[in-house]
Amino acid sequence: MKEEQLYEELFKNDSKSIDYKAIVADYLLRWPFIVGFLVLSLAGAYIYLRYQAPVYNIDSTVMIKQGDKTKSTAATALASMQDLGTMSLANNFDNEIEILQSYSLIKRVIESQNLYISYFDERKFGYDIPAYKNVPVNVWMAPDEAERLPSALNVEVESRRDGSVSVTASYTAADGSHTVSKEFKKIPAIFITPVGTLTLTSASAKNKALPPCSFNAVVAPPSLVADSYKSRLHGEPTSEFTSIVRLSFNDTDIRRGQDFLSVLVTLYNAEANEDKNQVASRTAKFIDERIRIINNELGTTENELASYKQRAGLTDLSADAQLALQETSEYDKKRAENASQLRLVSFLREYIDNPDNRHEVIPSDIGVTDADLAGVIAKYNEMQIERKRLLRTSKANNPVVVNLDASINATHNAVVTAVDNVEKALKITRRNLNLEAGRYRSRVNKAPRQEQALTDITRRQEIKANLYLTLLQKREENAITLAATADNSRVIEEPRAAGIVAPNTRNIYVLAFVVGLLFPIFCIWLAKKLRFKIEGRADVEKLTDVPVIGDIPQVHDKTDSTIVVSENKNGVMEEVFRNVRTNIQYMLQEDEKVVLLTSTTPGEGKSFTAANLAVSFAFMERKTLIVGMDIRKPALNRIFSLPKDSQGITQYLASPKTHDLLSMCQPSQLSPNLYVLPGGKVPPNPTELVARKSLDDAFALLRRHFDYIIIDSAPIGMVTDTRIISRVADICVYICRADFTRKSDFELINDLKHDKKMPVLCTLVNGIDMDKRKNGYYYGYGKYGRYGKYAYGKKYGYGYGYGKEKERKRK
Repeated sequence: MKEEQLYEELFKNDSKSIDYKAIVADYLLRWPFIVGFLVLSLAGAYIYLRYQAPVYNIDSTVMIKQGDKTKSTAATALASMQDLGTMSLANNFDNEIEILQSYSLIKRVIESQNLYISYFDERKFGYDIPAYKNVPVNVWMAPDEAERLPSALNVEVESRRDGSVSVTASYTAADGSHTVSKEFKKIPAIFITPVGTLTLTSASAKNKALPPCSFNAVVAPPSLVADSYKSRLHGEPTSEFTSIVRLSFNDTDIRRGQDFLSVLVTLYNAEANEDKNQVASRTAKFIDERIRIINNELGTTENELASYKQRAGLTDLSADAQLALQETSEYDKKRAENASQLRLVSFLREYIDNPDNRHEVIPSDIGVTDADLAGVIAKYNEMQIERKRLLRTSKANNPVVVNLDASINATHNAVVTAVDNVEKALKITRRNLNLEAGRYRSRVNKAPRQEQALTDITRRQEIKANLYLTLLQKREENAITLAATADNSRVIEEPRAAGIVAPNTRNIYVLAFVVGLLFPIFCIWLAKKLRFKIEGRADVEKLTDVPVIGDIPQVHDKTDSTIVVSENKNGVMEEVFRNVRTNIQYMLQEDEKVVLLTSTTPGEGKSFTAANLAVSFAFMERKTLIVGMDIRKPALNRIFSLPKDSQGITQYLASPKTHDLLSMCQPSQLSPNLYVLPGGKVPPNPTELVARKSLDDAFALLRRHFDYIIIDSAPIGMVTDTRIISRVADICVYICRADFTRKSDFELINDLKHDKKMPVLCTLVNGIDMDKRKNGYYYGYGKYGRYGKYAYGKKYGYGYGYGKEKERKRK
């Protein structure tokens, strides 16, 4: 119990705390790598920004006119249906925003302004400068030809002082890259390439001489350019309670972005006007066709009347016939009006029954006097217009379009029903008028038959004349409607640049700084995590709670001698082994003197450490014995220059009665207090040999004659001999070697301590390379004695050491 308390007091911390100073110092030792990567990262950010053209944000605000909703019967009906939950329609303002950003509208702008052709001034170091409307030669290709390009067509144009122009076109096809060149003495010129025809014209209206320059033009398919422009165009309402939309567009050229937004709004208004005038245009076409037909019929009737009068020789009508005609005049007029209405209804029915006009608007203002029929037709026309506008931003299977189609079908049936009802009413009216006129016609029958025929012809002429005048009047009214159409939107703020949106120089430099600083730190951390071998004391302390009694630096001496400790010297190795020796003495209790050294695998410096530790004890004028218990592979004979056939511990263990153990302990030339008991002949049964009671007897005898006994045993991770031998030891020193011992080997050390399979256990780190900067920082082996001061380790009061530079200064 007393031993355990002393063990804990000397070599155990109350708690394992993280040494942040050591961690920071470890990274600071690698500052050249961190700073170098940081500089490289910032240089990469600079080069990246150098090749990134600045992208500007161009803004414009447009007011969408909603119109007078009280005048729209169809809109009112649709709103009522929406309130009842039978159908759902998107807000009209939202629809207009989507139309403004639609692909078809953007493509029309691209093609109308030739925006699928871009101009650039090349730079050797940096991004190409856009040269929109700032080149002496315009390059043009028809939009349909540009749409068929296999890839973007890069055109290099170089103009010379003599007015000649050199043009080189390059493109990529399925069979590889191609280049076509040609020179022109003057422009305008036509350049025919395998993928399309280019037209070169002077940008100057006065055909001035071309200045010497060179630039690039890129011709891309309009559809791809439209996709690009659509992705960079964004529209949103300025607030919830207004119908003003803010259009934002990102482009590398401010002037090009402004032109794009301006033309976009212009074409949007043009399309909206076309939609509004669709009913009026259809009505004008319908009226013109009917006027042509009625004009022909009216001319035929007038010719017939003139011929009849000439044939019959009619100059004046009798008084009776005149009186009878006066009675029937009113009914004739009504019959004429009734016939006109029936004719118009018949024309309207023919138009409605035509399958080609199924999804077209119905001519509304053609002279039909029935108000109900006119109202139903107006509702139907507004539904058709709304359907066409929705199809521009959605597909036919969209639920909104499907619901609207259902409403259109229902309204179409209502229109057909209304036409039937109007026609039936007109026919009933005609029958009544005929009955009433029949009573007065009996009087006319008494008049000459010529006068009756003349009346019939005149009546037909009046019917056609009235219909003709009605159509002319409606045509003029429809023309006024076409001329009075207002734009659907109004520009509130003209397009203007709102600032640079990309690249964000500050953020990129900050990101480069963060990446340049954190990435090398992460690489260092990852490299440390991926190391599977220990590097020094810090790694050992993280892997096990077994105390570390010392650190032995790597020996750079080129001599073949294994003994690096000398008497009466204060060198690095002397101080190191003195430190280890002192720590072992603290761990040994009274009457304890046997120290066993082992390791996991061969090559970790077990025999080297045991030999030098034994020499260090001997220099204290203590009678010290080193015993070679690695009987499978003896090493002490070579270290202490003993004959290979020297008898050793194996002979005694095999036959203790016939051998004198003390006589086998050979004195060493290094110190009169140092004795060596070699392993002896390699036995065929080493494990059974060390398990004999003779081993206990041997060490009981040795304890009486020596002050300290150092046992050089076999690697415990390879054979079981060391565990058996450990019963005679007072303390076990577990040797691990820097950059050699695997971290997984410490599972064995932890198991040995946890299961108490070994006596008092401690570790010793061997082979630390002091040339490494981190080891030179953490292990400052101090100067002692005549040099004036100590440099003990911070944690345990031991661990001296030099790097190369310190060793050179000490010498």
